[in-house]
Amino acid sequence: MASGNSNIPLTNSYTHLADLKITRSGSSADIPRSARSRLGSMDDLTKYEKKIYQGEAGYILEDVPHLADYLPDLPTYPNPLQDNSAYSVVKQYFVNTDDTVVQKVIQHKNSSRGTHFRRAGPRQKVYFESDEVRACIVTCGGLCPGLNTVIREIVCGLQIMYGVKELIGIHGGYAGFYSKNTVPLTRKTVDDIHKKGGTILGTSRGGHDTIKIVDSIQDRGINMVFIIGGDGTQKGAAAIYQEVKRRGYKCVVCGIPKTIDNDICVIDKSFGFDTAVEEAQRAINAAHVESESAENGIGLVKLMGRYSGFIAQYATLASRDVDLCLIPESPFYLDGQGGLLEFIEKRIKEFGHMVIVVAEGAGQDLIAQDMKSMDTKDASGNKLLLDVGLWLSQKIKEHFAKKKKTLNLKYIDPTYMIRAIPSNASDNVYCTLLAQCALHGAMAGFTGMTVGLVNGRHAYIPFYKITESTNKVSITDRMWARLLSSTNQPSFMNKGNVEQEKNEEEEHLQAPVTATNNGNK
Repeated sequence: MASGNSNIPLTNSYTHLADLKITRSGSSADIPRSARSRLGSMDDLTKYEKKIYQGEAGYILEDVPHLADYLPDLPTYPNPLQDNSAYSVVKQYFVNTDDTVVQKVIQHKNSSRGTHFRRAGPRQKVYFESDEVRACIVTCGGLCPGLNTVIREIVCGLQIMYGVKELIGIHGGYAGFYSKNTVPLTRKTVDDIHKKGGTILGTSRGGHDTIKIVDSIQDRGINMVFIIGGDGTQKGAAAIYQEVKRRGYKCVVCGIPKTIDNDICVIDKSFGFDTAVEEAQRAINAAHVESESAENGIGLVKLMGRYSGFIAQYATLASRDVDLCLIPESPFYLDGQGGLLEFIEKRIKEFGHMVIVVAEGAGQDLIAQDMKSMDTKDASGNKLLLDVGLWLSQKIKEHFAKKKKTLNLKYIDPTYMIRAIPSNASDNVYCTLLAQCALHGAMAGFTGMTVGLVNGRHAYIPFYKITESTNKVSITDRMWARLLSSTNQPSFMNKGNVEQEKNEEEEHLQAPVTATNNGNK
């Protein structure tokens, strides 16, 4: 953690949305034609919401928006926590205004101080009185362990710490905003929901209509919106924030990133990931027992991981029984010398059995060559993947049949069992802290942001930062090397693949950050 100077002079090098002359809400036609041509779609609006401050020694603060940026005359109030007996013994409960969290913790002696984010936590002044708060919570996208824990802790935190009385849940994802399906949320109704999997609010993919959603928010008098979901959901949250700001409406929009795949960038990990890795062990253990108990036995386990293989990677490292791990980031080939089928045959010959773990997004290019692939997408815009587990099982069986060798292959797909279970102890603690940091930030007036763990410290991160790229397993770092050492598998990559991966990572690390100013808060 480091402290930054919030009074550093800055330059303005972009068009601010507040400068656009908008006469009414609800239509892009209200924005001047010249501005519309620059801004494009609603997704493009987030590019103009950067508050980036530069300081000495290369210090950069990528700050989050604040209500005072577009409502400068808002009154402030003493934080009710100063009168809360539970916190009377805490030495320093309120976060200093200039506390920041560094994104990259490993530095060299000549390194710049690098990018920082505003530290999460309660502030001495808040921008809402308890009686005026009307908060809502919505969950979107796929299921993930810990959703109910986050819901519970937002409700309990707002009611116990800040005395908020009006909280509702939006039922069924984003589409629920423009229906009449809401759920009243009280400490009593959420008391034991953390012991259940799924989400008590229901969820769905797609259904995002920014104008309708913000109309609903205003009609219901909601002034705090907590949105729990993955990168697509957070992009939708960013659009909601932009429309709220455009209307000059006093409403905080706060995201809590959720993805079982752990593929949201910047943050250390997403909630539910530890639970997923732990539950994946059950499937791997079963595959190991099955493979050991049969002649030439193979236990094949497919785990979640559409574009990022973190669950497969960490489950493999935790298990120590896996002989082969395949992930989307690491290409492989089937036939010929050094190919996957040759390796499987050698491992079976040597040990008599083996366990294979494959992430759902692995080998999609190879499957497309074999099968007539249709480029279809789900309601969230994600490409529908072909079943790599069934395809790989068939390929292995065909290979052993050609060799006229005995094979006993068991295919296990625990995907929906893993994501539907309650969170474990580690994730329950993490979800609690994320929820509390989110509500502290909302009461302090921060908006247009998500909350996440960065180098072990909770921080407020602007929406654009976590949606600009996807976190993926680096196949050129030590963690992947540890996995290869654990499984004793080849990398299946040629020298050109490795060099390309290294060059892409270097370009990403050296990408410049431009300092701009959206007002100082």
